[in-house]
Amino acid sequence: MLWEADVKATCPSLSLAVWLISGFALLSGCSTVGSWFQSDKPVVQPATLLDFKPTLVMKPAWQGNVGASGAFAFSPASDGQAVYAAGQDGRIVKFDLASGREVWHIDAGQPLSAGVGVGAGLVLVGTTKGELLAYRSSDGSRTWVARLSGEILVPPVATEGGVAARSNDGRVYLLDAATGKQRWVTSRTLPALTLRQQGHLLLTPDVLYVGHAGGRLSALAVNNGAPQWEANVSLPRGATEIERVSDVTGPLAADGRRVCGSAYQGRIACFDAQRGTLIWMRDASVLRGVEMDERMVYAADVGGNLMAFDKLRGTHPWKLDKLHDRDLSTPVAVHSRYLAVGDFQGQVHIINSDDGTFAARQPTDGSAIKGVPLVLKAGVVVQTINGGVFSFRFE
Repeated sequence: MLWEADVKATCPSLSLAVWLISGFALLSGCSTVGSWFQSDKPVVQPATLLDFKPTLVMKPAWQGNVGASGAFAFSPASDGQAVYAAGQDGRIVKFDLASGREVWHIDAGQPLSAGVGVGAGLVLVGTTKGELLAYRSSDGSRTWVARLSGEILVPPVATEGGVAARSNDGRVYLLDAATGKQRWVTSRTLPALTLRQQGHLLLTPDVLYVGHAGGRLSALAVNNGAPQWEANVSLPRGATEIERVSDVTGPLAADGRRVCGSAYQGRIACFDAQRGTLIWMRDASVLRGVEMDERMVYAADVGGNLMAFDKLRGTHPWKLDKLHDRDLSTPVAVHSRYLAVGDFQGQVHIINSDDGTFAARQPTDGSAIKGVPLVLKAGVVVQTINGGVFSFRFE
C-alpha cells in the first residue's frame, strides 16, 4: 500500500514529509526520530533572537504577494530584469526588479506545487499532476505544457535550449526549451522510504547534476542523459527504514571545479566536477542543501546550526548556534562576504561569512521562509509561506 504521510513536528526544524510503503502511518514528535514513538524527551524550544549591533545597513525595498504556498516550498527567481514568483493557487507574478511594480500577473488555472524556474526566456512552474507549465517571461503568455510522470516538487531549471525537471517517482527529464518536447528521461528505483523534500537540479551547459534519494549524486550529460559519474554523498545507516532515510535534498552548489551536496541524516560532501572523485566529506544532517562562495561551503543543519566549511579542504572555521531550531532556509551568499538566511517566523538574518556573527536582520510578515532566497546585486528577495514577496537592499 502506498500513501503520502505529511509529518508535521512541533519543532519547526523537523517539519518534513515522507513516502512510506508499508501498513503504518508516521506520527510526528519533536527533535528526534525516537520522539515519533512517544519519547519522553523534552521539546526543544526555538532560539530567542538576541539583540546585536548591525554592521550592514539593510532596508526594505518593496513587497508584493502571490498567494500562500500551502504545503509546498516556492522560491522567487530573476532573469536580471525582473523578479518572478508563484503561489499554490496558481497565481504567477512578474515584479519590476527595482520598484516591485507588477509588470504582469496570470492565473495558471490549476494548483501549483513547484516554482519558479526562469531561463531561456521562460517562466516555469510545476503541478501536483505532473504538468510542467512554461510561460514567456516577456508577457506571461503560455508557450507549452509538458506532462511528466509524477508530482513536481522542486523548481524546473533552464539554460538556452534546454529545461530540466524531476518528478517524485525518481525520473529526471530534459526537455526542449522551445517546444517542451522530451529529449531524454532517466529513471531509478526509489528506496522504500524517502523524504518528500527533494534535491534541486543543477544545470550547466554540458552537465546536469542530480541529488537522489538514498544519498547518491550523479552527473548526467545534457545532450543525451548518459551518466558521467555517480558518487555517494551519504550511505544509509541504521536498523529501521526511518533511520536509513538519507536523501540528498535542497540545492547543490558548484564552481566549475567542484560540486557539493548534502543529505538528511548523512553528510556534506564535495566532489571533483569532472570525475566525481571525493574531495572532502563531513558528517551533518541537512534538509535544505548547500551554498558556495569563493571561499566556503555553507549549510544549515536540521537543528538550525549554520555552518561554514573551507571548500578546498573541508575544514570547519565556524558554526552559528544562536538560531537553533528556527527552521532555517537555504543560506545564500550575498553582498560580498555575507550570508542571508530566513527562518520560521519570517525573519531574514544577514550573517558575516568570515566569522558567523550577525550583521543585520529584517522581519517580513511573520510566516516561514521555506524557499531559497533570491540573491540580487545589492540585495535579497524572499518569499514567505503566506505568499509575501519581500525585497531588501543593502547600503
